[in-house]
Amino acid sequence: MTTPYETDDARWAAVQRRDRQADGAFVFAVTTSGVYCRPDCSGRPLRRNVRFYDSREAARAAGFRACKRCRPDEARLILAWDVQPCALGHVLVAVTDKGLAAVLLGEHAPTLERDLAARFPKARLTRDAAAVAPAMAAVQARLADPAATLDIPLDPQGGALAQAVWTALRAIPTGATTSYGELARAIGRPGAARAVAQACAANPLAVITPCHRVVRADGAISGYRWGVERKRALLAQEAAA
Repeated sequence: MTTPYETDDARWAAVQRRDRQADGAFVFAVTTSGVYCRPDCSGRPLRRNVRFYDSREAARAAGFRACKRCRPDEARLILAWDVQPCALGHVLVAVTDKGLAAVLLGEHAPTLERDLAARFPKARLTRDAAAVAPAMAAVQARLADPAATLDIPLDPQGGALAQAVWTALRAIPTGATTSYGELARAIGRPGAARAVAQACAANPLAVITPCHRVVRADGAISGYRWGVERKRALLAQEAAA
């Protein structure tokens, strides 16, 4: 069976379109600079100066060194994802080999795909319904029932403060709400309400890490990364649960 990147012509076409999905299938080397690169490297070599290799090891054996721009020797995050309709429009679920990495909500699947690519610009993204099926089923169950148990590992990508905020969010009981100031105090950073708000906005796990449970200090519903109307719907569903 042939692969999409078996011929040099196919590989060159992948380099020209900076095909992130080709990462791992081959590398290309540039004779004028002496470096080898990922297929999606932002460099623009001339075709006559390009050589293709099946692996980084083969390129190194031929005397080339790793590109400092695309860093082909560094491990790249691999995400499998899928999109399905849900009660709130569409839901995109993405997983790594360690667990659930993204749950994104929106009206249209193509918009969610662009959102995923923007959130993980250096990741290799592959649509794989079978690989995502267990996580998708768990997320859909949570969307249908806010008290549903989520028995899958989580792998949200973020710094130490963001991780602390997201952990605190997941500790908020169903039907309860908090404010940014209260959340900041809960993680031991009472003066970091603004940073806490930024961490909520960057939350990659909609509903699973329930940033929709954060409201203003006066109890009014504040903004929500996936739309205020979705936030209202989620809070109303949880209040009635």
